[in-house]
Amino acid sequence: MNNRVHQGHFARKRFGQNFLNDTYIIDSIVAAIHPQPGEAMVEIGPGLGALTEPVGERLDALTVIELDRDLAARLQTHPFLGPKLTIYQQDAMTFDFSRLAAEKGQPLRVFGNLPYNISTPLMFHLFSYTDAIKDMHFMLQKEVVNRLVAGPNSKAYGRLSVMAQYYCQVIPVLEVPPESFTPAPKVDSAVVRLVPHATQPNPVADVRALSRITMEAFGKRRKTLRNSLGHLFSAEVMESLGVDGSLRAENVTVAQYCQLANWLTAHPETQES
Repeated sequence: MNNRVHQGHFARKRFGQNFLNDTYIIDSIVAAIHPQPGEAMVEIGPGLGALTEPVGERLDALTVIELDRDLAARLQTHPFLGPKLTIYQQDAMTFDFSRLAAEKGQPLRVFGNLPYNISTPLMFHLFSYTDAIKDMHFMLQKEVVNRLVAGPNSKAYGRLSVMAQYYCQVIPVLEVPPESFTPAPKVDSAVVRLVPHATQPNPVADVRALSRITMEAFGKRRKTLRNSLGHLFSAEVMESLGVDGSLRAENVTVAQYCQLANWLTAHPETQES
């Protein structure tokens, strides 16, 4: 059976739980996060507290979001962490990070070992709160980190790359082998730092247009832009924006996607319902 007991708790497959237990890796992650007293730190999915304990030691207060009721209850009664913790037993996908930042009176520093099965949708949820977030440090499947940091003209470059880099500076921090976890996942992991841009390098008038264009272009990534986006942009418009219609989705830069998005927002009559 895959979900061996760890500290008396079964790893639950439906929550995608893998518990970090490598001291060297844990120390390296905490050093990368560099938590300071007085900061509004928020952990997503603290699990058995592998990161919660060393981060919590350096803080007066820590907010955690944990979906698993048993783990939330366990943290509540933790001998030295319990009094410092504010625990939200809920799905991070439904959490309002702006409200918490307003309560704390400062932008949030978010971190966590994210379950593989929800990491991408959770990223998109967090991107909608970048105004309320100072930085994010996440352990993810290495393949997801590769997609977050990928540049154009590579297989890993996709919609997640464009949207992440539109909102944030993306910095890979360290790689984490499967044996650092119980149970050991079948994939490599990596830690990434995401820092929302203080000044947006490619301002977009309506991010929904960028979201739509990247979804349609990468949804047909084998087709040329002339085919995948032809219903939104004529060849002349693409050319006027400096975008070659014979390219595929993966050959277009973040800045070019943002230009396309701004043109689309300025010309609503071209959009299909």
